[in-house]
Amino acid sequence: MVAAQLPTEDTAELLAKKDALVERISPVGQLVVAGGSGSTGGTTQVASAAVDGKATYDTTCAVCHVAGVAGAPKFGDKAAWAPRIAQGIDTLYQHAINGFQGTVGFMPAKGGNASLADDAVKAAVDHMVKESQ
Repeated sequence: MVAAQLPTEDTAELLAKKDALVERISPVGQLVVAGGSGSTGGTTQVASAAVDGKATYDTTCAVCHVAGVAGAPKFGDKAAWAPRIAQGIDTLYQHAINGFQGTVGFMPAKGGNASLADDAVKAAVDHMVKESQ
């Protein structure tokens, strides 16, 4: 009976699968904050990737802004964007980050992608405004 419970795969193959799994789920980096746990006492600089407004637009915003879903102003439509741009960039940022119910349409907070950083949302707004003026 005990032999029936042993794995049928070769031990080396099982170890290789385990190693591959550990590789796939291992962290890609570590953030160390100056003065925090693990700090060496010096200042640690963390390089941050520049926020790409077009990439954020392409992956999140385009879903609605290409076709004008839910009253969204279409990308590049100067007439639709003009009254929004006239409200000021800070208002556009707030509407995009926090969501907004307009008289005509609805803007979900962060385009419905809660994982977006505020800076990514702002960069996407900047990209849309630039292309719609």
